[in-house]
Amino acid sequence: MTKVKDPMLFGLIHDFFMEHLPKQKRSSRHTIKAYREAMNALLGFVQREKGLNLHEITFKMIDSSMLANFLENIERQGCSVSTRNHRLNCIRSFYNYAAKMEPAAVFYREEVQKVPKKNSPKLEIVEYMSEAAVKAILEQPNVSIKKGLRDQFLMILLYDTGARIQELMDIRLKDVHAGKTPTVTLHGKGDKIRTVPLMEKTMEHFRRYVGVYHRNEPVYSDQYLFYTHRNGQNGKMCEDTARRFIRSYGAMAKKRCSEVPDNVHPHLWRHSRAMHLYQNGMDLVLVSQWLGHAKLDTTLIYARADTEQKRKAIEAATAQGSPLRESIDAQRYTISDDDVIRQLYGLR
Repeated sequence: MTKVKDPMLFGLIHDFFMEHLPKQKRSSRHTIKAYREAMNALLGFVQREKGLNLHEITFKMIDSSMLANFLENIERQGCSVSTRNHRLNCIRSFYNYAAKMEPAAVFYREEVQKVPKKNSPKLEIVEYMSEAAVKAILEQPNVSIKKGLRDQFLMILLYDTGARIQELMDIRLKDVHAGKTPTVTLHGKGDKIRTVPLMEKTMEHFRRYVGVYHRNEPVYSDQYLFYTHRNGQNGKMCEDTARRFIRSYGAMAKKRCSEVPDNVHPHLWRHSRAMHLYQNGMDLVLVSQWLGHAKLDTTLIYARADTEQKRKAIEAATAQGSPLRESIDAQRYTISDDDVIRQLYGLR
């Protein structure tokens, strides 16, 4: 086995994930997974930027400039400011631990502390796809071949469940329940489990997919629903694999449908499904529960986005010279938290 160039860095990484988080802090497996993904993403970014192998990375290479570039790259991939800040928090936690365990790591922690969190805009307008755009993208995979069948079903399930990409990758065969009311069990943030209904059309695609990819697997199998075959073994599909082909199908669909966004990423399907449910009359509280949001405030972005869309439609439909244009005020169409609560609880 190749020796690492910076034993202190990798020794602290090992102790952080194998001892500190699980045994000392008793963090949940999802919390540990989030921290691990953040560190893996950072190390992978350093590898690509420096053209190095993993074992060649040192503490010194991860300075404030490198970390800032890494975080900017996260946003360029379509992640939100909150996701960026969450990754930064995970990385900071490791460096805080490292500085406590090794005095020599204090300097590197100070480098990390130079990179600030980014403030989210007060009024976040969520990005989502139209139903026409969703349809155009789903038509791109060649379902006559095995990979195309898998790719289309993954996107269909991503849309129908509104799942986070991590939640979708964690689905096992036993989590999908057929019957009169088909459902899938999702394992979300903080070890929270929720059950989401599936459309019968989705189940038809599920049965076709399972017939090809899980032909000999029992219904209650622990096998991951989406997997890749490497070195003679099946392993859980990597989130980046899904991101790559989703982005590719989005680019293909963009040539045929102008409504398709320039950057199609997994979380866009979640936003789109939630928005379509809200626009078709689903109560915002139900949308919040369906998405697995811890707070109703998080779900308010869909109400705001829908209202802003209506404001723009009214503005577009009003002639330029009409005196009515003077009365179109964006503030009148801005939903406050109080407005939503009154509506949800029968006060309006």
